[in-house]
Amino acid sequence: MGNRFVCMTKKDARDSGHVSRSKRMGGGRSQRKLAVDEELLHRQALSMALQQSQRFEGSMSRRINGNTSSRRRALPDQFPNGKPVADSLEGVKWKKLVLIHGEGFGAWCWYKTIVLLEEVGLIPTAIDLTGSGIDTTNTNNVSTLAEYSKPLIDYLQNLPEDEKVILVGHSIGGACASYALEQFPEKISKAIYICGTMVADGQKPFDVFAEELGSAELFMQESKYLIHGNGKDKTPTGFQFEKNQMKGLYFNQSPAKDVALAMVSMRPIPLGPIMQELSLSSEKYGTSRRFYVQTLDDRALSPDVQEKLVRENPPEGVFKIKGSDHCPFFSKPQSLHKILVEIAQIP
Repeated sequence: MGNRFVCMTKKDARDSGHVSRSKRMGGGRSQRKLAVDEELLHRQALSMALQQSQRFEGSMSRRINGNTSSRRRALPDQFPNGKPVADSLEGVKWKKLVLIHGEGFGAWCWYKTIVLLEEVGLIPTAIDLTGSGIDTTNTNNVSTLAEYSKPLIDYLQNLPEDEKVILVGHSIGGACASYALEQFPEKISKAIYICGTMVADGQKPFDVFAEELGSAELFMQESKYLIHGNGKDKTPTGFQFEKNQMKGLYFNQSPAKDVALAMVSMRPIPLGPIMQELSLSSEKYGTSRRFYVQTLDDRALSPDVQEKLVRENPPEGVFKIKGSDHCPFFSKPQSLHKILVEIAQIP
């Protein structure tokens, strides 16, 4: 499938009241007050994370059964390509979207997008991959992509035979989406990769990040972010960036409160799944309908790398979000949800 269309969002105007954290710190307030404000911010973020975790845990069966909020609203303006937004999604056959988070994140990271999708009539389900979010599995024990993707595979296995879903994979979650396409192509209507690891057959998800992190071999030997869960003399089991490094790579465009939420919610990243080569066939994965959403201010997965992924493994359609970092569900949730709605409407 070649690129059928390219869509660009309009650049969102910056909030005139927004002031960078560095400017706030230079405003002459005392160090004591800054410390108090910082502590309050983190307490609020932790409270938000706990509330969202409880919401996802308590409402998973509701989302799977398709009973979404009764509140509905039509989108007020146009989609990124200028087409008017439909007042309803009555003509859309497959309305269930399964949201697959990226490395270190969890189902909690989709809380803004879920609300927006539900309000227009779609049925989103956010899952925690193994060892992520509120899943209690020790990440040091997650060594394969099959183990990491098990919650997604279990969800697809339990779908009624006559139902299909739209997969939405962010970052490393894109590899889980590809793995699922190979396992259950008949249960997946479309797959959407958001700055995702849309690799080809025989590639590792880590290969996508090699430009930023170096080769897999070098990373395994020298990275200071590695976790040796089985002992220093054993193969590393995971990694986790320092907070400052994480902010620079993932959240360079995200609001401070959302960054604080992420800082208290992120989990270590299991290393085995992203170092595993994917086996993708032309009969299953190759016949799937894939779409790619590029994030143009991304520092973890540069726009050039995303463009290379699209060029070497062409999807059916490509969308681009200006001013978005590696976490578009934080910095540009409105733009992202419109794109997801538009892709759902494509016959």
